[in-house]
Amino acid sequence: MPIEQRGVDTIPDEERTSGPRDLISILLGSNLALGVVIFGWLPVSFGLDFWGSVTSLVAGTVVGAALTAPLALVSLRSATNLSTSSGAFFGVRGRLVGSVIGLLLSLGYTALTLWVGGDAMVGGLHRLIGLPTGGASYALVYAVLAGSTAVGAVYGYKVLLRLSKVLTIGLTILLAVGVIAYLPHFTTAAVHGVPYALGGYWQTWLLSAVSAGLSGPIAFITLLGDYSRYISPRRHSAKKVFGATYLGLVLGLLVPQLFGTFSALAVGAGTDYAGPLVAGAPFWYLALLLVNASAGSVGNSGLMLYSMGLDLDAILPRATRTQATYVVAALSTLLVFAGHFLWEAQDAMTSFVLLMTAIGTPWAVITVIGFVRCRGTYDPDSLQVYNRGTVGGVYWFRAGWNVQATVAWAVGSVVGLMAVDVPFYNGPLLAYTGGIDCSFLLAAAVAAVVYLALVARQPRPVPALRPAGASSPAEAPAEVG
Repeated sequence: MPIEQRGVDTIPDEERTSGPRDLISILLGSNLALGVVIFGWLPVSFGLDFWGSVTSLVAGTVVGAALTAPLALVSLRSATNLSTSSGAFFGVRGRLVGSVIGLLLSLGYTALTLWVGGDAMVGGLHRLIGLPTGGASYALVYAVLAGSTAVGAVYGYKVLLRLSKVLTIGLTILLAVGVIAYLPHFTTAAVHGVPYALGGYWQTWLLSAVSAGLSGPIAFITLLGDYSRYISPRRHSAKKVFGATYLGLVLGLLVPQLFGTFSALAVGAGTDYAGPLVAGAPFWYLALLLVNASAGSVGNSGLMLYSMGLDLDAILPRATRTQATYVVAALSTLLVFAGHFLWEAQDAMTSFVLLMTAIGTPWAVITVIGFVRCRGTYDPDSLQVYNRGTVGGVYWFRAGWNVQATVAWAVGSVVGLMAVDVPFYNGPLLAYTGGIDCSFLLAAAVAAVVYLALVARQPRPVPALRPAGASSPAEAPAEVG
């Protein structure tokens, strides 16, 4: 199969051959990996029992998916990825905000997936064939996983879609067999000796709902458009695309995460997950666990790496998608080594997801509000102004930036960061929220209110839709929100 040549340019309708079922396949198959499974361990590591873990995961995922799924409709209508599409509201240069957020999100989650998968592989191979557990073994396994991931990401969307369809069936079976493997030692009680992370049940439950449940869908705020841009709105309705996205997010996240909770309690994983998971596995399940650790990691991190390549391509238009993908592959591999040798697992994961949720959510909220205000109508050619190195078009605003949207995002992000509670930083607003991390809610609410207030008197940005490739107006039009 040839390497995909499309970067963040507009996808012609004749190439948009995917459908809603493909969205479900991607969101389910690519997430049945240990890098997602481990998020089901987080509530357990916070001191919650089985039911507290399950309810917090379900609540956070259901709410997060409902708020995130509309973003798939943006690229359905714009025929390009989400960060480029956000140029309709942030400006053709201001959309770099989305590109940077997407790059950081994908970078962190790619490293996490390779890190967890690699740790499980080394532990499994040690039990199976006596592989040494020193730094050289970890380095070799990380390198092999990263290289395999880079190949899939470079080949692009169609290869990753085919891989996801295979993983949907294969990894679901492996997780089902895993339930049987760990069932004899399963208990609904919390792990002995692990206290509530925030001192009380409900504070810890909310922490879990945000950092383990809500963070899952939020991780896709810049990714969904990478897949929905290949779906034609002429052949598939927005309702079906939204439904498929929502279902894919809920199933794709809850299935592996609930297995993570189940297995963590079965093996008593309090401060670490991969080690106890391997140590507590029956010998007959180790080979299957290795398949999940390797194939699942390649499938999940492959899609993340693919998205990173698009985001870097959007930031550096002169680079090709292939070149950008190789660069971010190297960066994520370096981050994997840092995650293994330098950081504490739980603290690093919790801090990363909470901080990225605080700055990513305002961007997503503004993008969705903008989609509603423009009634899903975009000027595809004007969205590509930055990529061509030109100026003008209906999204030029002020030197390529929409000040209103950028200010709303910045204010929402600052408020969100002031309400974050992570191991190395406690935001000043925690004193007014009872010590409960409400960063997601506050960031979203503040960004929405500020943005709507700033654009209240401006006309709705509904450009006359022209075929992709048609020439844009030479002059920048009156500014719209």
